[in-house]
Formats: sequence, C-alpha cells, structure tokens
Amino acid sequence: MTQTILITGASSGIGRVTARAFLDAGWRVGLMGRRREPLDDTAQGHEAALVIPGDVTDPDACESAVAAVAGRWGRLDALFNNAGISLPGAMIDEIAIADWQRLARINIDGMFLMARAAFGQMRRQAPQGGRIINNGSISAQVPRWGSAPYTMSKHAVTGLTRALSLDGRAFSIACGQIDIGNALTGMVAPMTQGVPQADGSFAAEPVMDARHVADAVLHMAGLPLSANVQFMTVMATAMPFIGRG
Repeated sequence: MTQTILITGASSGIGRVTARAFLDAGWRVGLMGRRREPLDDTAQGHEAALVIPGDVTDPDACESAVAAVAGRWGRLDALFNNAGISLPGAMIDEIAIADWQRLARINIDGMFLMARAAFGQMRRQAPQGGRIINNGSISAQVPRWGSAPYTMSKHAVTGLTRALSLDGRAFSIACGQIDIGNALTGMVAPMTQGVPQADGSFAAEPVMDARHVADAVLHMAGLPLSANVQFMTVMATAMPFIGRG
C-alpha cells in the first residue's frame, strides 16, 4: 500500500529536497509551508503531492494539515517535522527578545503543535500507528558560537523526540530524530564563504549535498514500525563537530 507523509517547511531547503525524494520514491506527500507558490514549485505538478499552505505556529493550521492528508489518502503514515529557522550569531544579551520569541514559536511551538496533531491522527486511525521524524541539528548535541536561541530550541526538540518515543509505544507510534550538519541549502550557503568559529577565527566550512539528508529520512520513514532509528547524525564529514569549541 502506498504510504503517506506530511512534510513541514516543504517550500525550500531540506524540506523541498526531501519532499521531492519521497515523491520520486512513490510516496504520497503533503507539502506544508506558509506560501502556496513555492509549495507549488516543490510539487512540480506531481499527482501524489498535496499542497497545504499553513503556518506551523497556528494550532488550527496544524490540525487542518493533518486532516487534509488523512482526508485525501485515508491515513497519515509519517510526519517529517522539519520547519525551523535560525538567527545570526550573537551573544545572548545582544539578541532582540522579539527575535527569540519568533524563533521559539516556530522551532519549539511549531514542532509541538505538528507532533500533537500527527500523534492524534496516528492514534485514532486504523490500523493504528505511524512515525514522527523530528528535524534536530548537530546543535541539539553541541552549540555553535553565538547560537543560544537556536541551540536551546534544538535541545527542546530532542526532549520532544524522547517523550514521544516513550508515549507512542502503546499506539505503535515511533519517533526518531535526524541531526543535520551543513547540508547545502540557502541557509547554509554562507558557511562556504566563512563563519565565526569558537576560537574567534573566521573560516569557511565543508558542506554536503542536501540529498544525503533526504535519503536518510527516506530510510528512517521506510522502516517497519517494529524498528526505529532513534537518533541519526548526518553531516559534512570534515565540518567542525567532534571537539567543536
């Protein structure tokens, strides 16, 4: 039976690359993002794509997105909880409170709201169950210079992953997390020119093709519910990480 997945942040970056990989692999894919036009571009007219404009910070939009996928295809097999933003590097006392609140609404509230909506659908549907894959970051493990808001938000994602992994057992709902390092997207492109390092230097960093992330998410989502990738780190091999800082 053809499986279904809902991908947030599908209008660009990792979300777009991953959505197209799932479509190419024969999945039915719900594409959620704030603007229809870039979602239409991600879909490329694919019959198995369902464009769902919506904001992950809006509880009603999250519930409606899940309902749209289930209504079109009968169930939701997987959620790639991907939408997120970052902020320019700065010391915590230099970060505007409004910027922190905007990041927290997307990276923390949005992750919670989408997981809540998907969990409810997976718990109610028959046969029961499904899989939630949260997009963490290597910052969920170790911080980058000047990244207090982003790092804090990604540690929160890890807490969500662990809690859902436990709570989902009774309902055949698996939850895993992919921690990504320097996948080449628009957000990461400046790293090829140089970014501040923990030792005070400014240096370019290695990057990798974002398709490697998509392939990893495809693997995670394609496992039977009796198996789960709890945490996976996919990163540019030579980027600062082991021993970072």
